[in-house]
Amino acid sequence: MEFLKNLKLTSQNLGVSSGSIWLENESNWIDSFSPVDGSKIGSVSSTSASQYEQMVNTASSAFEVWRKWPAPKRGEIVRQLGEAFRFYKNDLGQLVSYEMGKSLQEGLGEVQEIIDICDFAVGLSRQLHGLTMHSERPNHRMYEQYHPLGIVGVISAFNFPVAVWSWNSMLAWVCGDVCIWKPSEKAPLCSVACQKIVQEVFEKNNVPEGVSCIVNGDANLGVLLSNDDRIPLVSATGSTRMGKEVAKAVAGRLGKSLLELGGNNAIILTESADLKMCIPGIVFGAVGTAGQRCTSTRRLIIHESIYENVKNMLINAYQQIVIGDPLDSKNHMGPLIDDTAVAMYLDAIKKAEQQGAKILVEGGVLQNQKSNCYVKPCIIEAENHLEIVQHETFAPILYIMKYQTLNEAIALQNGVKQGLSSAIMTMNMREAELFLSSEGSDCGIANVNIGTSGAEIGGAFGGEKETGGGRESGSDSWKVYMRRQTNTINYGTDLPLAQGIQFNI
Repeated sequence: MEFLKNLKLTSQNLGVSSGSIWLENESNWIDSFSPVDGSKIGSVSSTSASQYEQMVNTASSAFEVWRKWPAPKRGEIVRQLGEAFRFYKNDLGQLVSYEMGKSLQEGLGEVQEIIDICDFAVGLSRQLHGLTMHSERPNHRMYEQYHPLGIVGVISAFNFPVAVWSWNSMLAWVCGDVCIWKPSEKAPLCSVACQKIVQEVFEKNNVPEGVSCIVNGDANLGVLLSNDDRIPLVSATGSTRMGKEVAKAVAGRLGKSLLELGGNNAIILTESADLKMCIPGIVFGAVGTAGQRCTSTRRLIIHESIYENVKNMLINAYQQIVIGDPLDSKNHMGPLIDDTAVAMYLDAIKKAEQQGAKILVEGGVLQNQKSNCYVKPCIIEAENHLEIVQHETFAPILYIMKYQTLNEAIALQNGVKQGLSSAIMTMNMREAELFLSSEGSDCGIANVNIGTSGAEIGGAFGGEKETGGGRESGSDSWKVYMRRQTNTINYGTDLPLAQGIQFNI
């Protein structure tokens, strides 16, 4: 395919890189198969223990140099990265779509997220501000400042194989950190493509070898990163189960972790909602990326007065969803990532029926497709307390339920262990403000009249409870990539002590 050639990924067999240096592990390979048609796209070398050590040592040496570059100069490198990703947007977007299975529009949108975070980070490079405050002691000045942390380990998931890496790396780089990226083994070629694009820019600007490193491999490589006390921050995106293991390992060495984990996101549909506007947002939230977003809409909580009407509108809308090759722009939904994901999807539907739920729009695997990973989006009428509803299934399954009062709806919305994204659809200001108040949604993201999916770069992204509490991307998320330092300067001739303590000798 032409986009593979343009990204220099034909006959690709590289997977360990510190920038311009690429290493191979002849004894261990990761094959990348496209869920679109089942074809093998290429292979990457899995990182050995000795190669991992080499990457960490190279990154450590790079940090000693990179942190001395002025932040605006580091920002200029990121600006050039943004231009490079603009140039490769179409090719990289096609690769994301082909290797992961999301629609081409979503693949292109993911690359646009890289471009957007580059633009954000460039401005940020001139705004890494501290704080000045007055001292209680005469002739003293106090202030706070931020310094680079060191090596940032980034563990990303298959569903956003390039964007989440960029959220972390672009901010970390302008902050003066270096990065070691462990991508998902289900989409390794995307990481190789990104590294090659970065490599072009870094080589032109004499950026130190090791500022950007990738290490491809399985979960054992994530264990190495999490337990390595040379890596002060590990940013991990994935399941709650995985996040708990990372958090335990990093906390055990008193490191810092930034966790973006599971979501069990709900939309509350009030009786005043503009249904014409709401239905497209609900459907995209439920079936976009084949339900494989952490922000996908899993639950729809509908006021009893409009319940039957909304149910019928959704059933009609689902009949219009076109499923097929995600590189074909006429299709709304592509495949799940692999056979394991399909099995989990089918098992969830089975469990829902066993637990007393009612299937409204039947699921199942689509026949006569290019692979066995294409499934039908499913709508299930269920109670919120059911075990399967409480569980996040990474698939296009939407559970719907009814409510009587808004307080009841908010309790249902909050009544899961995850706390990532939430939304209310209403034309009533009081309902909207209650939902956004301390008595409302307990999620890190709470929207009014937009869905749960599709966050912008400018806001901090992340959630509470079993979502992990991390914040990435916009706002002041940059602070997690730096260490905070309080400074006191005595410019007088005496040495008064704080709190009026006297110590005469």
